[in-house]
Amino acid sequence: MKALNIVDLGLTDYRDCWKLQQELHSRRRAGLCADTLLLTSHRHGYTIGKSGDDNHLLAGAEELRKSGAEVVHTDRGGDITYHGPGQLVAYPILDLNDHTADVHRYLRDLEEVIIGTIADHALKGEREPGYTGVWVEGEKIAAIGVKVSGWITMHGFALNVNSDLGFFHRIIPCGITHKGVTSMEKCLGTRVPMDAVRDSAVRHFEKTFCLAGRPAGIRDILREELPTTVNA
Repeated sequence: MKALNIVDLGLTDYRDCWKLQQELHSRRRAGLCADTLLLTSHRHGYTIGKSGDDNHLLAGAEELRKSGAEVVHTDRGGDITYHGPGQLVAYPILDLNDHTADVHRYLRDLEEVIIGTIADHALKGEREPGYTGVWVEGEKIAAIGVKVSGWITMHGFALNVNSDLGFFHRIIPCGITHKGVTSMEKCLGTRVPMDAVRDSAVRHFEKTFCLAGRPAGIRDILREELPTTVNA
């Protein structure tokens, strides 16, 4: 198996994490680092993808100011979604040439990671025909939005673990008007340990993409000068 750098960034600002992804994307494309999985939760905010509609943001400027949520137009696919504490966000920086060079297959694989993760916590995740993401009993529990350039991926998925679902009331999530949004906490009726969910996500990611994970520091990855995509 090839190596996978696993980096737990903790709580981050969206823009800072986006910039970091861009740096790692360039390094991965140049063969200067291994596949990398960034794990984080963001401070309150909304992101609008390339195919997003600004009209799907329902809150006005004053309401956004009071909530402390910023709005960022980003280069991932998809429409508008919410990010905040209590959400597990995963950003894989993968070379799909080493996996399956098929974006649709990649999206289904990310869904499989999420379905496996929540199954570890007694929740049955499902796909909805015609949509990307994972649902539980008809409500969306995880959103996916990616960018693939030169077959290198960035952006990824956001799984609602203990999210404040009230923030979703200020948007039309993913532009879908007829489906609700849920969280693991809401489904289970109790708060869910984030560490346990993170460990499940890493395990299912390693299994789905046939990679051997290793904890890594971001500074070490950015200092790497030789290719590290070797058999582990």
